[in-house]
Amino acid sequence: MKKSAISDPFEKARLEQGVSEIDDQKDPVKMVLGLKDVRKCAHNWKTYQSGAAPGRIVVPSEVHIRDTRQIPFEVDPPEHKSYRDLVEPWFKRPLQDEYKILLKQQIDALVDDVLARPSVEVVEEFALTLQSRALTLLLNTPYEESDVWIDWGTHVFRSEDSDLDADKANILYDYIDQQIDNAIASPTDDLYSMLLSSEVNGKKLTKEEVKGVMILTFAGGRDTVINAVTNTIAYLAEHPEALRHLQDNPDMTGKAVEELVRYFSPLTHMGRVATEDTQVCEHAVKADSRISLCWASANRDERVFEKPNEIMLDRKVNPHVAFGFSHHNCLGATHARQILSTLLVSLASKVGSIDIHQYHEKIEDWQQFQRKVGYDSIHVTFHANNK
Repeated sequence: MKKSAISDPFEKARLEQGVSEIDDQKDPVKMVLGLKDVRKCAHNWKTYQSGAAPGRIVVPSEVHIRDTRQIPFEVDPPEHKSYRDLVEPWFKRPLQDEYKILLKQQIDALVDDVLARPSVEVVEEFALTLQSRALTLLLNTPYEESDVWIDWGTHVFRSEDSDLDADKANILYDYIDQQIDNAIASPTDDLYSMLLSSEVNGKKLTKEEVKGVMILTFAGGRDTVINAVTNTIAYLAEHPEALRHLQDNPDMTGKAVEELVRYFSPLTHMGRVATEDTQVCEHAVKADSRISLCWASANRDERVFEKPNEIMLDRKVNPHVAFGFSHHNCLGATHARQILSTLLVSLASKVGSIDIHQYHEKIEDWQQFQRKVGYDSIHVTFHANNK
């Protein structure tokens, strides 16, 4: 198997039972594995709620390190719609021409930089840098602020020793508290100030609500984007024909982005809490127990996707759920898509080939399922496109 390949550890369970079960901090989680069932459960917010205790629908659960509710992610309809309507226009700004130009300048500069170096460690020196700099556009904050976020490392809740590092999470919470206080004292045109001046259902957002939106913005799009960018570099390194195909067919970039996120599925799964006794695939689900919507498994469902374990950059029918599904689809999906699209265009224009020297894979341990999601480190050399 090639270094860039990501296997499907859920295939047998998906085909034989449709569900599986894991333990998350002594709280069982029933994993829903097929695309049809994942979409059905994601849509059924009355039976499978997001608005449980803050942090409980995340897998692994964050209830012990977080009591701020992430908004609008951990709010169910009908309240969810009011919050979503408020923030949705802001998170669609990546479609604006000015935003696209600035993002292209950032990514082109980064690609030029790595082309001038003999070798690069992609996760820290490329993907984390790209994600952090691009986030300044999404928040509309000074570019220099990205240096602070780069110093935090690739994940805001995890460290080398723990998947749930409360001390590290507090760095993020304290930072956001300070930025909110700064915006109250001196409003600007950034996301903090926009939220502080906004109303939902006739009431100004509280500092806690603003903090909930900001935690989601920082945490939700960090390691997912980093994994997607790193995996893309690894894939193009091992498939130079794909890079040439993108060079010759720039109109294919949009389909290529969708196919890469389907195959990589940067976020393995997301939970919900059952509000009543029910069933999934004829398996009982008790009230107040958790299910997980396994995006990674659903995106390899052989009943939906032709050759699901292959990357087909021009795949025509691609109903993947890598950005979630239904009312809780990823708020930052437009930003993430624009990053990957701009990156592919820049790489196709400037890079002729990429050599992988050494790497260490990042493996998630879900008991009976061991899933590669990306890399802890991968050292490469970028070679310029001299055509």
